[in-house]
Amino acid sequence: MNPAHNQLKNDRLLRALRREPVDATPVWLMRQAGRYLPEYRASRARAGSFLALAKTPELACEVTLQPLERFDLDAAIIFSDILTIPDAMGLELHFVDGEGPKFARPIKTVSDIDRLGVPDPETELRYVMDALRVTRSALGGRVPLIGFSGSPWTLACYMVEGGGSETFSLIKAMAWNEPAALHRLLAINTAAVIAYLSAQRAAGAQALMVFDTWGGILTPAQYTQFSLPYLERIAAELQRGDGPDRTPLILFGRGNQAHLEALAASGAEGIGVDWTCDLAEARSRTGGHVALQGNLDPGALFANPAALRAEVGRVLASFGEGPGHVFNLGHGIAQTVDPDNVGVLVDAVHALSRARTATASVSLG
Repeated sequence: MNPAHNQLKNDRLLRALRREPVDATPVWLMRQAGRYLPEYRASRARAGSFLALAKTPELACEVTLQPLERFDLDAAIIFSDILTIPDAMGLELHFVDGEGPKFARPIKTVSDIDRLGVPDPETELRYVMDALRVTRSALGGRVPLIGFSGSPWTLACYMVEGGGSETFSLIKAMAWNEPAALHRLLAINTAAVIAYLSAQRAAGAQALMVFDTWGGILTPAQYTQFSLPYLERIAAELQRGDGPDRTPLILFGRGNQAHLEALAASGAEGIGVDWTCDLAEARSRTGGHVALQGNLDPGALFANPAALRAEVGRVLASFGEGPGHVFNLGHGIAQTVDPDNVGVLVDAVHALSRARTATASVSLG
């Protein structure tokens, strides 16, 4: 199930990821469905917990669509979590208030790795596929629907640490002391991510994204050993179709600016850039081979409207003229952001990019 993208009423995102001209720069935001929205908090309260919300397809659809009712966004991203895969592997995900995600059965030994298997997306992860199907239907072609996964390395960080970490001492110790075991874990995770994203595409996702949230904690040499090769394998082996109906893949990582050239050569259609790298530099270094997604500092959403609009303009100017830009934050929306500021951001992206396009057309004419 992935009918022609030309059935979409708004295909700006897909056109931009193909580096085709658009009438306005498309914009969507990481964590656009989340705790900063009062309607999301109400849905979560009804569900009883984050996991109940994510694992109930109708509720996941409800919160996926909530930001589209408020803002003129150019894409929906399915409401889920990057830790669905290790949860389906039997690590037993739960959330602790004030502490975030935790695994009841983290990876502690090589034998723990040996017991892992690739989950069947239509059984252990059926709730995600059902959420995609319900949401794709509910969207009715309004905007594209994005599916996503955590990267093999980022999943491994949570699986070995048992949750979030300030030092990542356990996964770093494994990288130094048991690199062969870590590579086995990463290979299993990679196979699982490929199967998971393939199933998401079949269930209706029209673009796919991999979040390498913790790639930036690695040294450059370790990144090329423990993260980059597995991202390259996903880009190479994930079957996404051909031609105008090809399902684009976006690779995002915090702290990935040292590796932009390699990521651009991976075969992915888009590279997410965090706010610590200027888009002009990223565009120059990637040579126009990929679309770039980003990269407003999420903290700009705490600025006053005039300052926020100015910063949106600066990011657009940094990318410059021509196709291949998807506007986004350099990371997710903070839960204390005023929703009205998100509206300011989205409207400013469209208005300012339309004005730039019109000016460029007049000068070319």
